[in-house]
Amino acid sequence: MLGPLARASEPHSYDLCAEHSAGMTVPRGWRVIRVPGTAEASDELVALADAVRPRPSAPPAQPVEHPRPGRPPHLQVVRSPHE
Repeated sequence: MLGPLARASEPHSYDLCAEHSAGMTVPRGWRVIRVPGTAEASDELVALADAVRPRPSAPPAQPVEHPRPGRPPHLQVVRSPHE
């Protein structure tokens, strides 16, 4: 049986996207029952995908320009002798 994504686990049912469900075949003697979906079910799935999609990370910080070129910065990074 192919149709909208199930809200609960259904034995012998597959949760597939439209592209993959269109290409699904069954053994000889079997038949595929296609249940028409609704726009509402699709909208719910899109909303769920948007909610769990990772957000892009912030762009890398730009290097800070020193106010007085040629002068060393006030603070410096000192490496540990063990590194």
